[in-house]
Amino acid sequence: MKDTAEVNPVVVFGGRSEIGVEVARRLAAGATVVLAARRPDDLDAETAALTQAGATAVHRVAFDADDLASHRRVVDDIVAAHGPIGTAVLAFGILGDQALAEKDAAHAAAIAHTDYVAQVSLLTVLADVMRDAGHGTLVAFSSVAGVRARRANYVYGSAKAGLDAFCSGLADALHGTGVRLLLVRPGFVIGRMTEGMAPAPLSSTPAQVADATVAALRAGRQVVWVPRPLAALAAAFRVTPRWVWRRLPR
Repeated sequence: MKDTAEVNPVVVFGGRSEIGVEVARRLAAGATVVLAARRPDDLDAETAALTQAGATAVHRVAFDADDLASHRRVVDDIVAAHGPIGTAVLAFGILGDQALAEKDAAHAAAIAHTDYVAQVSLLTVLADVMRDAGHGTLVAFSSVAGVRARRANYVYGSAKAGLDAFCSGLADALHGTGVRLLLVRPGFVIGRMTEGMAPAPLSSTPAQVADATVAALRAGRQVVWVPRPLAALAAAFRVTPRWVWRRLPR
């Protein structure tokens, strides 16, 4: 299989994401990298890291994931400037505040909008553009939280469950088109998003998630759990009695 990094450009939607940048670093050698983020002028550290990793060029573009109407324009502009997208990494998302979401409908909807609706919108645009080009790879991040929504984070978990189902169907729809989708299912990731929270069992770091993601890309896989034993734990989640399940912490 052709190395993913040989097909330009690599685009990270959510260019400030620790995981997204770590994935891009591993694909950067000899590649053009595009970082798409809300504040593109505030990406000096990320740009330097990718340049040091061997990127031939690093470009920054403005991108607001929650502005659905802008998705097609942003993607079209990237293609016009840098050619057909080789690998698109969707690395944006929010954890949100579960306690607030249980009282504030707008906050609950905001979590669902960013973590599910915006992902669906951008994935649909990218899949359509890549099908027309005849090639491309999509990388989307689900979560073990989507296997079965827990009392402690069911708003976030429900959004990830929806995204996981959408990606599974989209991957099947793309079969035979020259476009593929890798669905990454990490557990608790120790990073900025979870700062201050006690790590859960089978936690990982952004670097570990990126290692597993890039290895799965190069192996041509469609789904990867990070870490791998998490798949067995997820299977146990599905059959845990509800009276036990509702008492589990985050």
